[in-house]
Amino acid sequence: MSDLTLLIFRVGFLALLWAFVFAIVYALRSDLFGGRVRKLQEQPAAVPQGPPNPTPPAVQSLPTGAPMATQGSKPMATTKTASRLVITSGPKSGLEIPLGTEPLTIGRSSESGFQIRDDYTSTHHARLLLWGEEWVIQDLDSTNGTFLDGKRVSVPTQVPMNTPVKVGATSFELRR
Repeated sequence: MSDLTLLIFRVGFLALLWAFVFAIVYALRSDLFGGRVRKLQEQPAAVPQGPPNPTPPAVQSLPTGAPMATQGSKPMATTKTASRLVITSGPKSGLEIPLGTEPLTIGRSSESGFQIRDDYTSTHHARLLLWGEEWVIQDLDSTNGTFLDGKRVSVPTQVPMNTPVKVGATSFELRR
C-alpha cells in the first residue's frame, strides 16, 4: 500500500470520527436545550356561521387528520368544559393552571405552557387543546409516551373530567 493511500485513509478516518463527535454533541444539545422554535403564521379566526357540526365528537377528526379516540366503552360526555388543570402528583403537586381556549403545550422546553422538568418528559411532549366543547390530549411523538387513565395515547384523545393524565413523572386532571 502506498504512503499516499495510507494518508488518505487516515484523514478520512479522522474526519469520520469528528463527524461522529459533532453528531453526539448536537444530539445532546438538542435534548438538553430543545430544538429551534419556529414561529407559526397566525391565521385569522373564522367566524362560525350557522349551527355547529352535528357529527358526534367521537367521529370528528382533528386538524392533523388523525381521528379522535374514545375511552373504551365509558361515556365521555361532560356537562361543562374544564376550566383548570390540577397537578395531582409529581414535583408541582397541588398546582392549578387556569385553562383558556388556547392550546396548552406540555414539555421540558422553556416555551411550554406547562413546563415539566424531569428525565421522563420530552422537550415537546404533548399538547392539550380545546376541540369543540371537549379537551383533547395529543402526544407529540414523545419518547416515554402520554397516558390517559393508564392507557397510552397514540391518537388525539378526549380527556374526561377528573381522569388522570400522566406525562413523565407528573399526573394531572382537568377540573371545573
